[in-house]
Order: sequence, then structure tokens, then C-alpha cells
Amino acid sequence: MSDITLNKLEEYVDICVVGAGHAGCEAALACARLGFNTVVFTVSVDSIALMPCNPNIGGSSKGHLVRELDALGGEMGKNIDKTFIQSKMLNVSKGPAVHSLRAQADKSDYTRSMRYTMENQDNLTIKQAEICKLIVEDNVVKGLMTGTGTTYYCKAVVLCTGTYLKARCLCGESITHTGPGGLSAANSLSEALREIGIKLRRFKTGTPARMDKRSIDFSKMEPQYGDERIVPFSFSTDPDSVQKEQVCCYLTYTNEKTHEIIRGNLDRSPIYAGIIEGTGPRYCPSIEDKVVRFADKERHQVFIEPEGLYTNEMYIGGMSSSLPEDVQLKMYRTVPGLENCKIVRNAYAIEYDCLEPNQLKASLEFKEINGLFSAGQFNGSSGYEEAAAQGLIAGINASMYLKGKEPLVLDRSEAYIGVLIDDLVTKDNREPYRMMTSRAEYRLLLRQDNADLRLRKFGHEVGLVSDDDYNKTLLKEEMIAKEVERLKSSPVGASKETQEFLRKHESSELRTASTLAELLCRPELSYDDLKEIDSDRETLPNDVIEQVCITIRYEGYIERQLSQVKAFKKMEKRLIPDEIDYDQVSSLRLEARQKLKQFKPVSVGQASRISGVTPADVSVLLVYIDAYNKSKGKIDE
Repeated sequence: MSDITLNKLEEYVDICVVGAGHAGCEAALACARLGFNTVVFTVSVDSIALMPCNPNIGGSSKGHLVRELDALGGEMGKNIDKTFIQSKMLNVSKGPAVHSLRAQADKSDYTRSMRYTMENQDNLTIKQAEICKLIVEDNVVKGLMTGTGTTYYCKAVVLCTGTYLKARCLCGESITHTGPGGLSAANSLSEALREIGIKLRRFKTGTPARMDKRSIDFSKMEPQYGDERIVPFSFSTDPDSVQKEQVCCYLTYTNEKTHEIIRGNLDRSPIYAGIIEGTGPRYCPSIEDKVVRFADKERHQVFIEPEGLYTNEMYIGGMSSSLPEDVQLKMYRTVPGLENCKIVRNAYAIEYDCLEPNQLKASLEFKEINGLFSAGQFNGSSGYEEAAAQGLIAGINASMYLKGKEPLVLDRSEAYIGVLIDDLVTKDNREPYRMMTSRAEYRLLLRQDNADLRLRKFGHEVGLVSDDDYNKTLLKEEMIAKEVERLKSSPVGASKETQEFLRKHESSELRTASTLAELLCRPELSYDDLKEIDSDRETLPNDVIEQVCITIRYEGYIERQLSQVKAFKKMEKRLIPDEIDYDQVSSLRLEARQKLKQFKPVSVGQASRISGVTPADVSVLLVYIDAYNKSKGKIDE
């Protein structure tokens, strides 16, 4: 500290963003685009938007997050549209609620493209430096200090430290105190955060080996091709501009020999030898965890994915590990197609400090420190997409804080982003949180295809979505409504022409008059098929037709979810007084009282989702709030 105190260099900015991973990039861009002088700090400018693990964006539920982020004015969707090398819509054999876009990225190109965007953004400065201290006075953040002693005074700070805090990478008995990919760890900030009362915990994640493409026999694997017609992530991207030749990925499997080698060397795995302290992700386990936890499985999927167009490195998806190098080579070489594989980069586990996110409000601002926000893996989540979504919200809300405006808080009925943040701040997550479609109660409403219709208005209100883009969304809404109404009001008689059309498409004949909308509900008939008996239709964009079909075919289910949302909203509007003393709420169980004091929910709805708070506790709370408001002369809405 003596060297730091000698440095008198001071800078004055509006907002500081700590970290330039996927969360930090979105936070910094949002702040700068909203007009604030922003500086983003990174341990290495080469790690901007780094993809230290899987080489893809999107996937089941994660594709929803990217689409929502784009609808709000974020950058990730635009960036992957520029840099993908294969794209595929997942779960197309299922209903539209679980359709999710996933794109393989050229890793280096993705990083390079995002860095170019950052470097050329007005109001944004990139600074390579490690942050060692936050300046907090009277529970208000005032700035921060770098490891070289420079002080940056600011009005808001967004922490996006990812997996760098006191990070250490483990490969068997080998332990290196670095961040992902051998980059420098951030070793000073953890203690500085604890000094100002922030509670941290230890999590871990991992990554598989990278192989030399020339050492892999792809003839023993199943090719995995991209979609024939590519759908872009960004609503602003012209679909015709992303149609291009795609690379091929491959699928292979582990076998009993693989599992034997793993079981025989568990004592050399840091996970099972007790060397690793942190908790790993349940839904993205290492191959060691898979073999132990799913002992009845004869094989596990292994995806072989290229890391880019100008490298021979191949990502071995599904086989992350922390076993020693010699064991890794043995186990990988039992997999069909990898018998002669050469490892370019060993698999490893990484441990890091992260936040107990119940210290945050739904706006991602700290409850006890005004102007301090947090996002990304530092909040205890996993995944590039979860990080980016939080980064955007934190950046928006840091800007709203400076503007003196209400924060943007999306609830569970409005966005997957709302589900993600609500789960983080209300649930006691003891492992890295991963987004899944099953976590969203209203997933039929929160589809990835309608993210613009749901969220463009919010992006426009805060100032990240242009008038032009918003007007396009309004026009799209108008076209959808008009076409749905036209189809519902277009009668179809049981004429000879109609019956011939139905027989041609192997659909049952009409016995009474119907409408075009009713015919569209038949699974064997498409919107294009109906053109033969629908002479009045106009030519509509594909995305409008998609929404028309979903709206008509799922109308009953959608109405049911909308009624559920209405009940949900009612509970969300029942606000809990800030000054409430839970010790005075008689009949509350001890566990519920402790949890409510710990999480400090703002509404009864939020309180009901806290683990340990039962429906009976909620009923007690409602009675108390009604009586409290009446005693204070407040009228409940």
C-alpha cells in the first residue's frame, strides 16, 4: 500500500465498470450510449469479450436471453451475427416456447469484433488495470483505486469481475493462480470488498481440453450441420445478410472404457481429493461428476466443435475435467475418433470468489451501498448469456441512478432476464446459476421469437433503442394484429374447391362453415398451404407470419397464461413497507422471519419466492401488511 499512496494521479468520470467480459462489455456500452463518461477496466485488453470455455452463443433458454438483450438495445446478438460460423435453431420438433437459437462463434473474431465496437464507442475508455480498492463514504460509492495507485472518482460503479477474483486453475496436482486461459487473476479486490461489508463465496467451473484438428478421425463421428436457412440473433440484422457457408460440428460418445479410467483415477481429481473448495455447476458437470452421479449411463455425448476458421483447435464439449494431464490423454483416447488425439490445451477447473447475490436489489444495485451495481458470473451465475443480460441491466440502472430515474426492473412475466435476476436475488443459490426454460413459469409468453414485441418498448424508453427500430416493431405489431383479425373473420364454406384442397393436404373435410383461422389450427395445414383458398392475402414478412401462426394456434394456452400473469402481477403490486419489523409479525415461523430479514423483499410476490417462506407465512404477512397500512392511513391499491 505504500507505493499506492505515493501516486497522486486522479481521474474524474461518471461511471466505472470493473471487468470487460460479456457482462462488462454490455454494461460499459449501455452507460456510454446513454451519454455517460465511462471507463471500463480489464486485467488484459486481450480478454475483452473473451470466450474462455465453449465457442458458442445461445442454446436452450440462453438463446432467449440473447434475443431479449438485443430487444433492449444490447450488443451480443449483433456481435454473434457478425462472427458465427454455424447456426442452428434447437428444439424445433417441440413447441415454440422452447425453440432456442444457438450459434458457433469464431472465438478470436468474436473478441476482435466486440473490442472494435468498444474502442470506437463515444464516451467509453478502455483501461488495462487491476482494481484493488473501492472508495465508499456514508454507504455511497465514490470511486475506486487501481493497483498502480491511480484514483478514479465516479458516481457509480458496476462490478463485472467474472471468474478472476482470487482465481486458481487446477489440472490434477498442478495448481496455477491465474484467471481463465492463463490470464492474470485479480488478487486484491476480494479483501477490499469484504472490508466494506460485502459477503463473498467460492464457486468453481471448468472447461474441457482443446484438440489438434489434424489428430481427430471425423469419419468415426456423426456430423452435425447448421440450418439451411439461418435465423439471425439480432432483430436489427437483415436475414439475407447472414446466409453463408457453415462449418460442420461432430458428435461422438464416451464408453465404459472411458468411465473405467475416470473411476480408477478419482483420487487424483482435485474435485474428489478435497483440493477444490468451491461448488461447481449442477447443470454443466465435469466428466468425473457425470460418471459418478450417473453411474447407470453407458455413455455420454461428446461434441467436437471448431474454435474458429483460422485455427485447428477443436473444443471437446461435454468432457470438462480437472484430472491430471496423463489421465486426460488416456480417457480422451478411448472416445471414437479421438484414439490418436493430441491435446493443445489441457482441461482444467477454475475456482474464484463471487458474490452472495441476496445482497442485491432487483435493479442489481447493492442494498447497502448506493451507486454500486454488480453483474455476471460475479453474481453467482454461469454462462456468457446470463452474464451479458445482467451486464446490460446493471449498465442501464447505473445510468438511471445518475439520471435520478426509476430503475428498469423486468419481472418474471415479462422476460427470461426477469426470471434470471429474480432467482439470483431471492433464492439462496449454492451453486453457479444456469438459465433453463423450465425456470420460467410463463415460457409460452416469453418466447425467443417475440422478444422484440415484449421488450423493445423498454429499450426505447431508456434510450438504447432508436426511434426507427422501435417504429419498425410497432409496425410489426400492427401487421400481426391486422392479419390475425383478417383470418378470424374470413369465412370458408364447405365448397367443392375447399373439400378438394383439404383432401389434397390429407385434412378432414368440412361439414359446416369455418374460418381461415380455424383451418390454420390444423397441424397438417400451414399458412403457405392456405394460400390456395385465400385470395385476399397480402405478402407479409416471415417474422410476421410466424407470430400470426403462433397467436392463432396457441390462443387458448396463451390466454390461460395471461390470466396466471394477472394473478402474479397482483401479488407483485402488494408492496412491503420499507420500515417493516419482521420480529413484530406474530405467527411468522422463525425460518421465514430470518429469511425475510436477510433478503428484504420489496413485494409479497418476491417474498413468496424466497426459499423457506411458505404459503402460510405469506398469508400471515398479507394480514399484517393490511393492518399496518390501515394504522398508517395508507390505502392499499
